[in-house]
Amino acid sequence: MAVLDELQAATASVAASVAPATVRIGREGGRGAGVVVGDGLVVTNAHNVRGPQVTVTFADGRVVTGDVQGVDIDGDLAVVAADTAGTAALPWAEETPAVGTPVWAVTVPASGGTRVTMGAVSAVGRPFRGPAGRRIPASVEHTAPLARGSSGSPLVTADGRLVGLNTHRLGDGFYLALPAGPELREQIDRLGRGETTNRRRLGVALVPSHVGRRLRAAVGLPDRDGLLVRGVEDGSPAAGAGLRRGDLIVAAGGRAVANGDDLFAAIDAAGDTLALTVVRGSEEIELVAHFAPTPEGPPAA
Repeated sequence: MAVLDELQAATASVAASVAPATVRIGREGGRGAGVVVGDGLVVTNAHNVRGPQVTVTFADGRVVTGDVQGVDIDGDLAVVAADTAGTAALPWAEETPAVGTPVWAVTVPASGGTRVTMGAVSAVGRPFRGPAGRRIPASVEHTAPLARGSSGSPLVTADGRLVGLNTHRLGDGFYLALPAGPELREQIDRLGRGETTNRRRLGVALVPSHVGRRLRAAVGLPDRDGLLVRGVEDGSPAAGAGLRRGDLIVAAGGRAVANGDDLFAAIDAAGDTLALTVVRGSEEIELVAHFAPTPEGPPAA
């Protein structure tokens, strides 16, 4: 019983200390959650943000309108300026928690109040994909249950220190959080100053490599490493280059393309143009994508 009493006391302590700094993002149940990280500043996941303003609801029921300061789509991070009414920001953990460390996830459900769940760190440093498909190099994997609408909520230790920002559901009872380390602090500071950089986008939807191979084989086309295009965005650099659905991108910028990371690296390294080698059916053709300058500042959507 002593262990259960300790867990109950720890959970109650986390609820009391972390709930005031935890918010819901969005109207009518909300898209997600967020956490107060400074006077007048809230951090959440980028996929919770739509447009230049969001509704921010605190655990005590107070509702305010927040202005989006900066968004990093690829890193799935957004910073919102809102009236936090003197709410104290959560203290940050000094280091990444080790596997086995007990952790608590705190969120504000649509019904109001606070939800607190407990789990343990199951892995650290695990990479995953952000909303735009780019690789996020590290995460804290844990088992604290999260209901839908909990992305952007804080993951904390027993003493209420922030160790991560809940971001991704793996299924089978595992969840991923962006680690609350120096890199996240720097990113939040930059976004809070409005220093958003909109990375170049080619404007294509891609099929995973192994699926692309099966699809080409199914229609009798030869096996070839590359990325199969399943959609092209109107008005995008890909559309301007003449890319079509069903094309197989096999090289970009003069380098072979075997996966999405190869293509992203080529886009980042490109100047105003990017040479693409594409297999269309059984014919290999050369295309050129032209990029417009990338503006600074938070996107409108």
